[in-house]
Amino acid sequence: MSASMVDVPTPDGTADAYMSKPDDGERHPGVLLIMDAYGLRSQIERMADRIAEHGFTVLAPNVFYRDASSPIVSPEELADPERRGALWGRLRPMMAKLTPERIASDGAAYLDKLEDAGRGPLAITGYCMGARLGWRIATAHPQRVVALAGFHAGGLVTDDPDSPHLSAAELTAELYLGHADNDPSMTPEQIATLEQALTDAGVTYTSELYKDAAHGYTMADTPAYQREGAERHFTELFALLERTLGVGAAAA
Repeated sequence: MSASMVDVPTPDGTADAYMSKPDDGERHPGVLLIMDAYGLRSQIERMADRIAEHGFTVLAPNVFYRDASSPIVSPEELADPERRGALWGRLRPMMAKLTPERIASDGAAYLDKLEDAGRGPLAITGYCMGARLGWRIATAHPQRVVALAGFHAGGLVTDDPDSPHLSAAELTAELYLGHADNDPSMTPEQIATLEQALTDAGVTYTSELYKDAAHGYTMADTPAYQREGAERHFTELFALLERTLGVGAAAA
């Protein structure tokens, strides 16, 4: 395994990112890992490494690079419920800056970096808000992304005129969604609306509910972590990558 921090030039500056890949001198299919709102940190790096171990070049960018370099959040803040709650006063303004236009622009830079380090075709896996960002990138660059996975996604169905679900027809990637069944940011009604939009658009997708799972169930450094759900997520992710990139499932 070879892993390091790398710089990704974007139209708005330079994003710091974590890149992990097999240390065999070969070029491997690329996977873009989009972080949750707590940012690029050790947990995200461990997840990137696990994916890379199965034969992929993985890039995990700090999508908040306009505001600060990673890490954005300390382990102490994540461990303390009171401090964790107070984090949102700092995180929400950063999230608000990630407009669809900026996400699409940043996404092109991230995909360029992946292609330079690995090879196409490319896949995206996103967590919490990262699933929404991954959706935006996949719809903005449909010719470059063949697979999109989203786990405990939030905000895919809203009342906004630019709600992600309204752009389902722009998706060409195969989609896998692993929903938490205790997630106020993705209610049963919102899931049904999303699935109908995907069906109407003719998207190839799988949408599944993870039992007794909270929003954030894949993140081992938060109280939401559920080991069963996290392991299932890796199984489903590798199966998707096997179907679309031809690598990964056998090693899962």
